[in-house]
Amino acid sequence: MTGFMKFDISRELYSEAIKLMPGGVSSPVRAFKPHPFFVSKARGSKIYDVDGNEFIDYCMAYGALILGHANEEVKNAIKEKLEDGWLYGTPIELEVKYAKLIRKYYPSIEMLRFVNTGSEATMSALRVARGFTGREKIVKIEGSFHGSHEAVLVKAGSGATTFGVPNSAGVPKDFVKNTLQVPFNDVQALSYVLEKNKDVAAVIMEPVMGNSSLILPEANYLKEVRKITLENDVLLIFDEIITGFRLAMGGAQEFYGVKADITTLGKIAGGGFPIGIYGGRKEIMEKVAPSGDVYQAGTFSGNPISLLAGYTTVKTIEKYNAIERTSRKTKKLCEAITDDLKNAELAFIASMFCIYFGKTPKNYSEALKLDKDSYMKFFWKLLEKGVFFPPSQFEVCFMSFAHSDEDIEKTANAIREAYENSSRN
Repeated sequence: MTGFMKFDISRELYSEAIKLMPGGVSSPVRAFKPHPFFVSKARGSKIYDVDGNEFIDYCMAYGALILGHANEEVKNAIKEKLEDGWLYGTPIELEVKYAKLIRKYYPSIEMLRFVNTGSEATMSALRVARGFTGREKIVKIEGSFHGSHEAVLVKAGSGATTFGVPNSAGVPKDFVKNTLQVPFNDVQALSYVLEKNKDVAAVIMEPVMGNSSLILPEANYLKEVRKITLENDVLLIFDEIITGFRLAMGGAQEFYGVKADITTLGKIAGGGFPIGIYGGRKEIMEKVAPSGDVYQAGTFSGNPISLLAGYTTVKTIEKYNAIERTSRKTKKLCEAITDDLKNAELAFIASMFCIYFGKTPKNYSEALKLDKDSYMKFFWKLLEKGVFFPPSQFEVCFMSFAHSDEDIEKTANAIREAYENSSRN
């Protein structure tokens, strides 16, 4: 790296980290060449590293922090609660209050279960779908990410009519043999697969793809998916871990007017603390133990700190109309830079946006054609100018309620300069 910023301490820390942790990180996307920077603190729209550098953050913990870092209302609620202890292993009143609040905005969620991560939520959602239907096969969308459990770690492009192939070592083929895939925005492929496979329990999908760059559903695509699943008596699972409480208070289901059978939530729903939620129709969720015979349990499920952070976040979003106001900020930034991207394209929805080095993709196979190397050059040039984008062309940028007009102006200028330099080089 060259430029005005110094990363000496981060470089030293990384040289130690790679001796202690695989790749020197606790999650793969955090590792990027030549080394990541190590964060010391964060406030509002800013993140600060151990070398004293300040960055305007558009990663926002990969979408978990719509209110920004260390929001005062969330922080104060947690500080007060800590005096009462932070783990009980018993039911608490806040579970009931938060469940009611979620059900208010997600009418499709008649009953729900709190868990600890998004991966746990999607894993449990698939288990209850199979338990409810008595069928074993599932259909997922190519390039979608539903966590790191075996059933969804399927190699992209393995074919819509073939059994899945693991894309991770350590996953037996039998774990994914019942996982089928279809491309996003392809109604015909989904219809074909469901007609040919009458033993499919569920279709699981991100209504807006956020892990293969930002890929938006085409007009009426989600409504057609809903129609096809109903015609084939197949459950529809919306993975709204990214879109929940971001596209609208009721997530993509409210935004697009489509109702899923099972929904998973996370990220924003935990207010910056670990959480996962899965829920759906009462008759489906009553299959979950102890009501039914689909087992799922967790010591830290429904822990008071995660619930309070999530509940306070949602109430704060309500209080300040944060989704609409943050979406306006995103539009302002994107409109300011659109004309400057001569060989790249841009898309945004609500408070999510993505700059593509290539053509805007409509599915995963098109996303794979994006110029990853040019994006990473752009990433480093932005970082040198004090703007932190996610370190991958396949991730999405997130605006927060904490970003200011000054942040947006500085970011627009930094993008213009970084993009010009990246294109020239």
